[in-house]
Amino acid sequence: MRADYACRSNEHLMARRSFLGAMSAAGAGAVAGGLGVFSAPTLAQQLQSQQKRVVVINMHGGLSQLESWDPKPGTETGGPFAAIPTTVPGIHISELLPHTSQIMQHLCLIRGVNTSEDDHGKGRYLMLTGRRQTPAADYPEFGAVCAKTLCPENSELPGHILITPGGGGGRGSESAYLGPRYASIQMGNGNPPPNTNLPNGMTEVSEVARQDFRRQVNEKFLNRRRSAVTEAFTYSYEQALKLMQKRDVFDVSKEPEADHERYGKYDFGRHCLLARRLLENGVSFVQLSHSNYDTHNENFNFHIEQMAEFDRSFACFVKDLADRGMLESTLLVVLSEFGRTPNINLYAGRDHWSRAWTVCTAGGRFPRGVAFGKTNDKGTEVTDGQCDHGNLFHTYLQAVGVDSSESFSIDGRELPIADPSSKGISGLLT
Repeated sequence: MRADYACRSNEHLMARRSFLGAMSAAGAGAVAGGLGVFSAPTLAQQLQSQQKRVVVINMHGGLSQLESWDPKPGTETGGPFAAIPTTVPGIHISELLPHTSQIMQHLCLIRGVNTSEDDHGKGRYLMLTGRRQTPAADYPEFGAVCAKTLCPENSELPGHILITPGGGGGRGSESAYLGPRYASIQMGNGNPPPNTNLPNGMTEVSEVARQDFRRQVNEKFLNRRRSAVTEAFTYSYEQALKLMQKRDVFDVSKEPEADHERYGKYDFGRHCLLARRLLENGVSFVQLSHSNYDTHNENFNFHIEQMAEFDRSFACFVKDLADRGMLESTLLVVLSEFGRTPNINLYAGRDHWSRAWTVCTAGGRFPRGVAFGKTNDKGTEVTDGQCDHGNLFHTYLQAVGVDSSESFSIDGRELPIADPSSKGISGLLT
């Protein structure tokens, strides 16, 4: 569906304790057998289950909380849609989300979000970095922070994947001072990363010889001029080779046809299925998007269509994570740059509204089957459990076991992982 809008803005390593515990469970044979012990299925599954993973679904443009997570039926601001009960008594969501209503027992709705930022670009920035945008500094986005803190150093796959709805691909620039190693690998429209096939006419033997020569020359150069920049270049080359060897991991066509049918044969359904495939293969962070919710015009007609796509695929995704025992180690966040106004404008649309809206979460240390925070009867302000972008960023990290009060050491400087003037949401995590 194409719509014209009034708004034209621009837009670890494994824990030592876990490692030692796993080795102890393996017994003395682990030492005798060397690192091959990790190929034992039971132990390999145990180690994999301990790795934390994160998925962010970005509802670009500003999802209406009133047509999704926090409906206000029967009021002057509520719009035409009803609220329906969910699998959790007392929690109702929009009738546009019937499939999601059946997996509410897995979700945690944070209904008291107030970020006080109604600009698309600034709102996106603060929701993905946990800080307000300023000319004085640039901060890494959530995906880069997760790649740095959650992805094992020896991982053969990148720790930060961005599935974009359009074409293209390549590397992103979201990592700021963390460096290019933690920037995203972008998968245009969910296709495998570009340039991950050998050039026509080049054999595997020729490629191995070529890379061996590159490493020899590179090592001689690094012996004289090793720096953070040259290390980053070296890492990029080696990661590219691993991507080529693991290319099938990024090929969602390898998933069963029945799963494609369940998730829906449209872009968002395919991207959700791809996200599941990436998580199961050990990728630490995946971000995908559904857009464009900037509904200044025809808000209700647009949400009927968009929510139907989102609802089916999202519910399948959450159910699969739960059924496969992955929710304990996987954090899922559905966010946007802001919500939509309770007031309905003369174009049957809703405008930008950041003072009372909702973020949906699941997994990690978040409680299940909970609606945290509350807005008033018309949805115009938060009346309980108010939080902002900084509180959310701290809480996301804490939900996957990262101490958000710690700092990164970058070129001898201590840079806080999250905004030191903020903190996590009190009393929310289990």
